[in-house]
Amino acid sequence: MAANSHGQGRLPAAFLRPGSSSFLDFLADHAPERLPGSRILPPVEGALEAVHGTTIVAATFPGGVVLAGDRRATMGNMIAQRDVEKVFPADEYSAVGIAGTAGIAVELVKLFQLELEHFEKVEGDVLSLEGKANRLSTMIRGNLGMAMQGLAVVPLFAGFDLEREKGRIFSYDVTGGRSEELGFAAVGSGSIFARGSLKKLHREDLTERQAATVVVQALYDAADDDSATGGPDLVRRIYPIVTVITDEGFRRLTEDELAEIAQAVYDGRLELPDGPRAPVV
Repeated sequence: MAANSHGQGRLPAAFLRPGSSSFLDFLADHAPERLPGSRILPPVEGALEAVHGTTIVAATFPGGVVLAGDRRATMGNMIAQRDVEKVFPADEYSAVGIAGTAGIAVELVKLFQLELEHFEKVEGDVLSLEGKANRLSTMIRGNLGMAMQGLAVVPLFAGFDLEREKGRIFSYDVTGGRSEELGFAAVGSGSIFARGSLKKLHREDLTERQAATVVVQALYDAADDDSATGGPDLVRRIYPIVTVITDEGFRRLTEDELAEIAQAVYDGRLELPDGPRAPVV
């Protein structure tokens, strides 16, 4: 990685040799110490306190998929940040939401974004959604050493499949194991409560706006039972991050759109504190 010995300002030979279209492979070969999972942690006595992101949810609808996350980050039993961002575009047609150790997760997302951009520039084509999901799986597996020391990252990946012409969702475990989720998914500390909410509210015929409302309802339910999940904060005007991915690409809902949805959810909870009722049959 060092400059060449001729001192002419040219790139090192490693940058000019044909090779893999994976930036991750290139980095592993020429600067493995820069990969998050390759770092050696100093010995620590007792529990390691690190900022953690919490709940991420996703739901499909005809024409796309919605990926959303609450805004709270915790450190132990303390609220470390109230407006953290946990949902990021991976590229034009996909996004990733992070749960787990926040610092490692954000670094992993940036590396994933670079991986997809590098592939597109080298190959002159966009990686398939299935390929993107596989690349993310490999990156998570590379962080297994840190996960075993308590610095785990568990993302939720969603995107619009240009070949199948529909939204798809992929979940992962700390070993990089990948599963495709049908209809909806949730990860993080409040995922049990969010998934229960999504199970009752999600339908195959939701509109984009209804799908966005459903994921906010799910995050509200998660915040109701999980102290590490933050619900919509109408006083501070801090709302969940809600993103939509369709054949037109990635879009993040504006603050005005989210304020309207959050207010509608809040007003509904004044009448029904436990949220909307799903039909019995």
